[in-house]
Amino acid sequence: MTETTRAVIADGAGGPEVLRVTEIPRPEPGPGQLLIEVHAAGINRPDVMQRQGNYPPPPGATDVFGLELAGAVAALGEGVEGFAIGDRVMGLVHSGAYADWALLDAPIAIPVPEGMSMAEAGAVPETFFTVWSNVFERAALQPGETLLIHGGTSGIGTTAILLAKALGSTVIVTAGSDEKCAAARALGADHAINYRTQDFVAEARALTDGRGPDVILDMVGGSYMQRNIELLAADGRIAQIAFQQGSKAELDLLPLLMKRGTITASTLRARPVEMKARLARALTEHVVPLLASGAVRPPVDSTFPLADVAKAHARMDSSAHVGKIVLLMKPEA
Repeated sequence: MTETTRAVIADGAGGPEVLRVTEIPRPEPGPGQLLIEVHAAGINRPDVMQRQGNYPPPPGATDVFGLELAGAVAALGEGVEGFAIGDRVMGLVHSGAYADWALLDAPIAIPVPEGMSMAEAGAVPETFFTVWSNVFERAALQPGETLLIHGGTSGIGTTAILLAKALGSTVIVTAGSDEKCAAARALGADHAINYRTQDFVAEARALTDGRGPDVILDMVGGSYMQRNIELLAADGRIAQIAFQQGSKAELDLLPLLMKRGTITASTLRARPVEMKARLARALTEHVVPLLASGAVRPPVDSTFPLADVAKAHARMDSSAHVGKIVLLMKPEA
């Protein structure tokens, strides 16, 4: 008899109500893969886009939702070395994390530090891979520089606050309410701008004595793209990771030219295993020690059992969360 796993799929495209938990055959690890008994899986904005029909899984990936997980190694595929049954790991998957069992490419697995809960570990991979790649590698944020984060209380935003502060930068965020601004400051942001009541360009320019931030992390796009260019410091870098307001805008790039500025943009999901493995090694070297010491802790907004996945997505859709929303496959996670 084939063993099965609970897994979340969608009946068509739409709101949280299209998500349902079903039973599918338990996957078996292929060469270079780990079978993970999943304890926790983070929810991310790309999951919402997939649910809405706007972000299909890459070719060859399962239709089961979920891009990140934390759990215990249950079986090793052919050729896998350096892992043992029972090891606590976290990592990125192309899809399939919203399940009791999932496959993880061994080169992308990262050890879960002692003292970190599985719920916290399930909130790490997607945002930490994204922030490390875009802010610290592609945009090359340096200690002493200023980082402006749009969406400062999102999963990406809170991760960027924690890492940038831990590594010696000044942090300014934008957020949509005074309460969210206060939450961002509580996480360590030096300044928070309510974009609904304040002009973030004028405020951020004043906070940097007219110079502008050295790096801007933007997931909004649309009208923000020109305003980011106007605000950016000389030799500054804009890291574009999403387009919640849309990917099209009429831009005047002359200010970017005069400032010797750079715009860099990337996605994570479709990148090959080798590239994600390099990021995993960088996180293991630079970030896991911060997690292990407690210098950085992923803020978990809320947790939901797998059966309540629709409620978890409704929480994400509300944009009321601060930090990550996590699904728990095991209540003790």
